[in-house]
Amino acid sequence: MKSSKRAQASEHVPTQSPIAPGSDTKAGGRVNATEPRSASTKRLTADEVTVVDPAMVKRAVSAAALGNAMEWFDFGVYSYIAVTLGHVFFPSGNPTAQLLSTFGAFAAAFLVRPIGGMVFGPLGDRIGRQKVLAITMIMMAAGTFAIGLIPSYATIGVGAPILLLVARLVQGFSTGGEYGGASTFIAEYAPDKKRGFLGSWLEFGTLAGYVGGAGLVTLMTALLSTEDLNSWGWRIPFLIAGPMGIIGLYLRMRLEETPAFAQLEKEARTKEKDRRAAEKRIGLREMVFGQWRAMLLCIGLVLVFNVTDYMLLSYMPSYLTSELKYDETHGLLVVLGVMVVMMVVQPFAGKLSDRFGRRPVIAAGCLGFLVLSVPALLLIRQGSLVAIALGMAALGLLLVCFTSAMPSALPALFPTKVRYGSLSIGFNISVSLFGGTTPLVVTALIGATGNKMMPAYYMMAAAVIGGIAVLLMSESARKPLPGSPPAVETEQEARELAAAAADR
Repeated sequence: MKSSKRAQASEHVPTQSPIAPGSDTKAGGRVNATEPRSASTKRLTADEVTVVDPAMVKRAVSAAALGNAMEWFDFGVYSYIAVTLGHVFFPSGNPTAQLLSTFGAFAAAFLVRPIGGMVFGPLGDRIGRQKVLAITMIMMAAGTFAIGLIPSYATIGVGAPILLLVARLVQGFSTGGEYGGASTFIAEYAPDKKRGFLGSWLEFGTLAGYVGGAGLVTLMTALLSTEDLNSWGWRIPFLIAGPMGIIGLYLRMRLEETPAFAQLEKEARTKEKDRRAAEKRIGLREMVFGQWRAMLLCIGLVLVFNVTDYMLLSYMPSYLTSELKYDETHGLLVVLGVMVVMMVVQPFAGKLSDRFGRRPVIAAGCLGFLVLSVPALLLIRQGSLVAIALGMAALGLLLVCFTSAMPSALPALFPTKVRYGSLSIGFNISVSLFGGTTPLVVTALIGATGNKMMPAYYMMAAAVIGGIAVLLMSESARKPLPGSPPAVETEQEARELAAAAADR
């Protein structure tokens, strides 16, 4: 294999292996074969194995995870302070109606996420992933910052909830291109044997953002009176989005497009045939209908992932306060502690998915939610601090099965040529229909039936659907991404892999 130094000498190619003949490239500096290897092609050689540069991988993972943390701080604050927002924007004598209205605005943002995915997914394949990730950061921060500036219902009447809805729609649209881009970026950088571990840091960033948002709301709730929190204190987390957005944008702008992507873009501009071929590769029909089976699996996996995620991290703080009349500060502290535990476990669970496979780890989470959702919620409903902490911790550890394995499992469902677009569309369809609507649907079900065990039943139903998807999916751990050659960390590994292929 050619050395990394030689690769760097040619048009500033990053420290990756050179492009093998007959291969295609995507963002992240990886070499991606346009078609899977067939029996009629020549055997794998060391020159065709991607050798990733550890420093480049670390930079890509850090930038994606830190940017994701900034975004989910902004996004998560809304759910943590939902009860207060209900008083400010939806005054009513019925607390349930207030909460429903607040979560209705929360869910509305998810309805436009598929549109954002359809726009930003293909756009990321055409103009570059770094540019799209920067755009989504700007829009997300602007939408969140705007919420902090909106006058209350008491000041401008019905205009207040309308403006809140508009800001939420901007947030939701921008988020449509976030997860697909960030997870694809990391997956295409990572060596095959460490994709689970490296991908787990994306959700580590999400949890860090949630911890930051929950910690700030908890501090404000403890220090401010109810009157101060309702009049001006609630604005602080949203206004922080301004400077945090600038930091996140800086991190995203430091993500570099690969020279291979730049070369592909140049060829598309100069050669009409290449331009038509590039557009065909990212056509909407091929992204959706050409990948229908993978798309359905993606929707099923994301359903169980996001229903349980939003149930625990977004809905449970409000459930403890509004349904169980639990002290708001104590409830937020419990959730904060659970998220810290999840952050500690997250990278180790990612390593487990590399060693034992994505399917066993995700299946364990599905089985756990099916069996333990009712006992965990009964513990939470018992009311004592210890019981609530144990119940929430059990759900949090089960959720780690999804947060650690999904960032590596989902990109592996799709071939390289449609990965960003197909993943963005499938992910956001599922999140919009099932994940983001979870707080609204569960609150409505409790209001309609009076049964406060509805959160457990809802998670159990999601676990059944997720379990079916796990049974139908293929194992992707320690294997190349579809449409891509093997990826390793060292030149020696590349030679050993080629020698092993020659012996078979």
